[in-house]
Amino acid sequence: MSKRTNTAVWEEKYSRWRIAVQKDGIRKQFYSSKPGRTGQREANAKADSWLDDGIGVKARRVDELYKYWYATLEKTNGTGNCRNVESRWRTRILPAIGKKRITSLTEQDLQNVVDDAYSDGLSKKSLQSLCADMRAFCRYCRARKLTTFNPEGLHVPAGARLKGKAIMQPDALQVLFSVDTTLYRGKRVHDDFICAYRFAILTGMRPGELLGLCWEDVRGDTVTIRRAVNVLGEETHGKNENAVRAFALSGFSRSVLEQQRAVTGAGDSVFEIKSEGYFYKRWQVYLRANDLPPVSLYSLRHTFVSIVKSLPEGEIKGLVGHSQSMDTFGWYSHELTGDAENTARDVDARFIKLLGSG
Repeated sequence: MSKRTNTAVWEEKYSRWRIAVQKDGIRKQFYSSKPGRTGQREANAKADSWLDDGIGVKARRVDELYKYWYATLEKTNGTGNCRNVESRWRTRILPAIGKKRITSLTEQDLQNVVDDAYSDGLSKKSLQSLCADMRAFCRYCRARKLTTFNPEGLHVPAGARLKGKAIMQPDALQVLFSVDTTLYRGKRVHDDFICAYRFAILTGMRPGELLGLCWEDVRGDTVTIRRAVNVLGEETHGKNENAVRAFALSGFSRSVLEQQRAVTGAGDSVFEIKSEGYFYKRWQVYLRANDLPPVSLYSLRHTFVSIVKSLPEGEIKGLVGHSQSMDTFGWYSHELTGDAENTARDVDARFIKLLGSG
């Protein structure tokens, strides 16, 4: 706590009390137009409040502080992530709380933003992103001593659900691993990215990680993920701190990688994909050319997790680059055709073991 060593003085010319104080190299002045000692005490109290915790008596509005907070994000986050944050604040958060003073902001104000988005049908993941944005903003404001507000109770409504994501089912996977051709100007030709599609399924790598994979990252049977290339063509260290990882090749993934080595082994890039947009277009052409249901490139990652979901979750987290707190199965595991029947057989087998064949 900083101590004030002076007191407010009366300025006859302006008919007001004024006090100037300094803290951490910053000088501020506080005023009161009330006559007499009441005004002097008020000006002193304003100065004391600022010296105590830095929370100004004339608090700034959320939309003003947002600009400063966003500027800090741009220094530490990739363009793609910043663009998503900007979109959420522009469309959802600022219209609701932008004009409020930071010191008058309440947890209910923030909860209303989330509840309104839930009413509009946003997915659970989108609602969680809104909560994360607003918590991070409040944390920034607390660090700057602009407020003591901490929205600990901010939450996603219990009824929020994940939006279903289409994955490749077993019959489509059979085609993917047996047909390596696509259509080009009406003619059937070899698909140059067939190994990339298959490697994505076999490893759960993100599309950007496939673009960033170099042959120097492959040492024997170990692949190290060191970089990713985002949709804007920027090279990054990956989506998060867990994205940088290493994993051992399975027999299938090793075989696919060796096929690719015969094509691009003399270069730096493993799959020689010039952009994620071009990769996506080629993938969609392959699906149409082989009468396969439309799924996104990122869904290949979901497909991988769905296939290996019987493995311990801790092992899968390491493979796909998830933190221990990430709900990998909740977000990425989906039902494969035949799962229900397999589960029923497993239930029968356990009761047969317990009760006998009867």
